[in-house]
Amino acid sequence: MSSMPMFSLTAPAMPIARLLRSFLSPLLAYGVALGLCAAAAAQGVPQMNLPRVELQAGMHRIDAQVATAPQERQVGLMHRRDMPMHEGMLFVFEQPATQCFWMRNTLLPLTAAFVADDGTIVNLVDMQPLSEESHCSKRPVRFVLEMNQGWFAKRGLKAGSKLSGRPFAQR
Repeated sequence: MSSMPMFSLTAPAMPIARLLRSFLSPLLAYGVALGLCAAAAAQGVPQMNLPRVELQAGMHRIDAQVATAPQERQVGLMHRRDMPMHEGMLFVFEQPATQCFWMRNTLLPLTAAFVADDGTIVNLVDMQPLSEESHCSKRPVRFVLEMNQGWFAKRGLKAGSKLSGRPFAQR
């Protein structure tokens, strides 16, 4: 009795195998990246290598890390011991919603600006380090910009002020 393999990749099936690999490779890479973010957060390591975008608040320039993936948003600025005054983090969500933030494992006092799609600041909230108090947007937004506490106030920026930059460009 001869044995026959249960499954064999024949020549016509090879393009399908290549297609599956090309589809699965980016998903695997994304999963590994998310796993690294989670591992870094669990070990108390801050996220320092997220993509960046330049924003403006009038004549003031902001160098913002951009957190778009759920795990990146979850870690945010946790475990950072310092941050230059012109830097911050822009959280980008898929859909406008009431966004709520807290400061678990966040060592810096921050101000969160809840920002509408057109760059208008909806509301600002000061947040204290290591607090689990929830701070929410007053209406649905897709963007939240966290800066060192006092950055907005020192520049006279408040609800109704406008931010500009690539994320707020008209669609």
